[in-house]
Amino acid sequence: MERTGELWWLDLKSSPAFKGCPETGAADHSSLHQHPIHARPGPVSSVPTQNSSNTGTSTYQANSRSAQTRPLSHGRPLAPGAIGSMRFHSGANVPSFTTGTHFYNYSSGALLDFATPSGPARASDCSLSAFELNTLRWQKLADGHEILDNAYRWRYCTTNEDGTKAWLLGCPIETQELANGGMEEYLSDVMALDLTKYGLVGGNIASETKFSPSQLPASDTCTTSALSGPAVDLANMFDRAPESGSGSDFQITALRDESCNTDDEDVLSLPESQGSATSLSTTPHSAPINVHKLILLARWPHFARAYAAQMVEFHSKKMHIPEPYSAVRAFLYYLYTDSIDVHPEYCPSLFEVAGMLVMANVYDMPRLRLLCVHRLSREMDVESAATIWERAGLAGDDWLRRRAAVFCLMHWGRVVRTQGFKGLSQRSMVELCEVID
Repeated sequence: MERTGELWWLDLKSSPAFKGCPETGAADHSSLHQHPIHARPGPVSSVPTQNSSNTGTSTYQANSRSAQTRPLSHGRPLAPGAIGSMRFHSGANVPSFTTGTHFYNYSSGALLDFATPSGPARASDCSLSAFELNTLRWQKLADGHEILDNAYRWRYCTTNEDGTKAWLLGCPIETQELANGGMEEYLSDVMALDLTKYGLVGGNIASETKFSPSQLPASDTCTTSALSGPAVDLANMFDRAPESGSGSDFQITALRDESCNTDDEDVLSLPESQGSATSLSTTPHSAPINVHKLILLARWPHFARAYAAQMVEFHSKKMHIPEPYSAVRAFLYYLYTDSIDVHPEYCPSLFEVAGMLVMANVYDMPRLRLLCVHRLSREMDVESAATIWERAGLAGDDWLRRRAAVFCLMHWGRVVRTQGFKGLSQRSMVELCEVID
């Protein structure tokens, strides 16, 4: 079946046939009548014979030359689950299904569409897109001219088990024309794509990082997260005063949100030990955040190194982070829960996630960085686009920075009226205007 622009799915969760392992051995004819989907009704001879006999649900006689018709008593086979479909008519991010050669793969909860040049379609007409299965929305991850070359034609596409890397197999156009007049497939080149650069977290983040296990938090080295239950209990003890019985034994301060001056970008992007002492001493500190030293030692490699070196934080049991208070609080809450999902108190918007992206880059936390890029790229809106553009530049994420710049260009009239744009530093504002121009 060839239906361009349509998506069909079959829900097997409520089907009893898929809840257990199938039995092997002799077939049970009674079960065939109960589940007609497993045995499609066969044709029946229109001319009855004396030796006719029923086999299963069909009375078809082998080697019979008579006209065959289906019995009227049998309806169409029932599907083992609910069937759904969706048709895409048009949209800014909906790929053109009739242009180029399309390859589809699954990764990170999305259906990936690799549109490659074919025939008259060039790389500028193609793209790498993702269909989010939870929101049923298309997202354009990259334009074709960013990853593809017009001189090649690709025949096959595959991804690794975790969905973080993809490979295209093909050959140059000249080689294809020489191979039996272009009628024979010739595979001579392989192009590798790192999908994590486009915000795809994959299924096993630990195996894709460039750091040794000793440099990562324990949760980053686990293939699956089994901490959902304990994380709820730990979240209940986060930022609770010691008098409440929470057992907190360490305090962290940050910059007040209303007093943050983003012109001091070099200071804001460095840990306290590397920042300017004069700038930090004149900047008002926020209210202290009560945390547990044991959790920070286990989840935050930078804190563990500073504590092992018995720096000033070791003796004072206090630490100052020169980042906005809301971002620092969301970062510490992530250390407790291993989640950056929306929280009405600790992570209410994308501004906190953008701040955590900078902190993930400063403190070498690759999993947090991937989670931030994944969420920012998919939930970007008019209010947060300018802030994401600035923070992506501080974090050194060129792909997310370009994506935010394109978003600002498409909605420029509305972006310049947001608080996120007005809160940019003068230098960042000028740079963003130059990018738009």
